[in-house]
This record gives sequence, structure tokens and C-alpha cells, in this order.
Amino acid sequence: MDRIVLTMKWGALYSAEYVNVLYNAAKANMDGDFKFVCLTDDANGIDPEVITYPIPEIGLPQSAWKAGAWPKLTVFSDDLYGLNGRALFIDLDTVISGDLTEMFTFPGAFVCLDSRPWRYKSGPARTGTGIFGFDIGRLGAVVDHMVSNMDDMLSAYGNEQDFLHGEFGKLGFGDISYWPDGWLQSFKYHLRQPLIVDRFRHPKEPTAKILCFHGKPRPIDLIDPPKGNWDKSPHYGRGQVPWMVDYWTRFGGSVKR
Repeated sequence: MDRIVLTMKWGALYSAEYVNVLYNAAKANMDGDFKFVCLTDDANGIDPEVITYPIPEIGLPQSAWKAGAWPKLTVFSDDLYGLNGRALFIDLDTVISGDLTEMFTFPGAFVCLDSRPWRYKSGPARTGTGIFGFDIGRLGAVVDHMVSNMDDMLSAYGNEQDFLHGEFGKLGFGDISYWPDGWLQSFKYHLRQPLIVDRFRHPKEPTAKILCFHGKPRPIDLIDPPKGNWDKSPHYGRGQVPWMVDYWTRFGGSVKR
């Protein structure tokens, strides 16, 4: 079975450099052959070793391209450009800091991150789609359900991960599975220093396979920082973060400063 790392880029928020860095980081953290595929509306500047295709069209309104990440649902299409195998979808604003190999054999029709331990001490799982695994071509009912009920789904859910959390179990594939807690870390909840301390110390370095960014700051803020605070008040961060700069440049990214 082919192993396929998938990512997606649309609009101007993330440059082609993000795709190239993610590709090089994946290559450095995989044993054996794999394909790296980017679905995008603009392939300019993307490494020629990366396989690029247009983002499939499923009739999403323009508003759904600006709020949430609804276009991600297109990866579940019955026919995704003839690709076959086990896919690992990874958001562009992700740091790969460990071996990805066993993520391709972790069981489950749909395996994703559980952000509940990051945000809450207890309660049910909270589905996140920053990184998820599935067999390509096996979950077409997800797209069919979305297309057939698009207006209702867009009204009921604020983003694609809430839609999947609420609707996946109704489609006959069983429950959503979640990655082991120790495999993923959140920049905000695991690496950012506590209030006050964050004014004097850089964020800690990642120790898991995957480091997820969500909201502010984004990876580029730690690499080419703006003047003043790059974090969200009352948290505070300033200047370059050495380990993030090292990661970015090691895998082909450029630094302006």
C-alpha cells in the first residue's frame, strides 16, 4: 500500500515555502518510499518533487474558503486523482519533529488529533484536523453527505472539524480514532512559557512527533518576527526562536533577518 503525505494550500496566508519545508521535513522523518502531494490553487514555487493537483471542486461557497478549513473535506473524495493507499494529512503550519512511520499503521478508518487534553482537564474528545490519517477513496460518503446537505451543514457547524466530529459516526465507518497523546504537542499548551516567564525565556523545544500551531502565533512569527509581541496578549513573545529558525532553515526555508 502506498504511503501518501497530503497537504493543502489555498489563498495567500501560507507561501510555497511552507509546502517545501514540510516536504523536506517529512522526507527526513520517514523510512522508505512515500509520495508527497499538495492540493493547491497555485503551484508556483513548490518543489518539483512535490506532486501537485488542483483542490477538488465540491461546490463550497466562497465564504467556506475563508472561515474554517472546509476545503479539507475534498481529500475524502471517492477518486482523488487516482491516488491509492494510506494518507497522512498534515497542515502546513506544522512542525515534524519525530518519526512519522508508525502513524501510517495506526489503526482506524479516520484517525485525528484530540485537542481535549490541551484545552480541558476532562470531558469527551475534541476532534481536530491538523493531522489525520485515512485510506484514500474509502470515505467518499463524507463528501456525499456534505454535498447533499451543504447549507444545513454550513449553518450547523463553524468549521470542518466540528462537522466531522458531529457527522462522521452517522456514516457507517465506526467511531473516530485519535492519535496517542504523546505523539503530538501544541505550541500554545506545551511549549509556550507561563505568563511573565514568557518575557524572559524562549518557548521550549518540541519532544513529540508532531508540533501543532493553531491561531496566533504562526511558525513564521517565530522565524521572521514582527516588531514587539508576536504572541496573543496577555502572553508575550519577541524575537526569533532559535530552535524554530534551525528547523526552518535545515529544511530549506529562508530567513529575512
